[in-house]
Amino acid sequence: MREAGLVVARAHRAVGKIVSPGVSTRQIDDAVERVFAKHNATPLFKGVPGVVPFPAATCISVNDEVVHGIPSDRRLEEGDLVSVDTGCRLDGWCGDAAWTYAVGRVDEEKQKLMAAGQSTLTTAIDELQRQQTWAGVAEVMESTVKDAGFSVVEELVGHGIGREMHEDPQVPNFVTPELEEYDFELVPGMVLAVEPMLNAGTADVCLMDDHWTIVTADGRPSVHYEHTLAITAEGVRILTAL
Repeated sequence: MREAGLVVARAHRAVGKIVSPGVSTRQIDDAVERVFAKHNATPLFKGVPGVVPFPAATCISVNDEVVHGIPSDRRLEEGDLVSVDTGCRLDGWCGDAAWTYAVGRVDEEKQKLMAAGQSTLTTAIDELQRQQTWAGVAEVMESTVKDAGFSVVEELVGHGIGREMHEDPQVPNFVTPELEEYDFELVPGMVLAVEPMLNAGTADVCLMDDHWTIVTADGRPSVHYEHTLAITAEGVRILTAL
């Protein structure tokens, strides 16, 4: 899985180099596809079943789009936030990661939202090494978000990952009575895709008419950060980092 994760990390490095005003989201998707092709990796997202199959290698979501945005000829503008989520399969194993990028200079609220999102993911990685069960991690993640003045998206969660992109268990970024009932132990050998999604305003989201793009209900911005993480006897390994 480390090799698949490295390819995903290289794809994000390519994205980081080209995100700028005037670049289309389709050009970003094309750049990711080229990285996957170079390493003989298969895009995980393309063809995912739905009302219509997902048509691209990446989910690219701009500003108030939370996740699952479809790449298009839309061009990024100065001050936008763009979240890029992508994954691949290599030698039968999967890797999955997301990151939110600033397009040029962004306003103070967006800067704080990005910082809170990155801090929440970093906190989750640290807590995975301290907690015995996932609920303990999720509780600290949720507190980190709320202490920063933002909200946690609750309709969408992380997941186990391995031979398939989405495997058990579900990995929420918040705590509910249901989570406490279905909580799971953190044990060596487990691999999780941990992906906090933070909204500047309400946590409520809506599905657009394309049957994929999910947006904030109030039109305020959102960020998305994700790594594929392996729990080992020696600690947590970030499989999707260079």
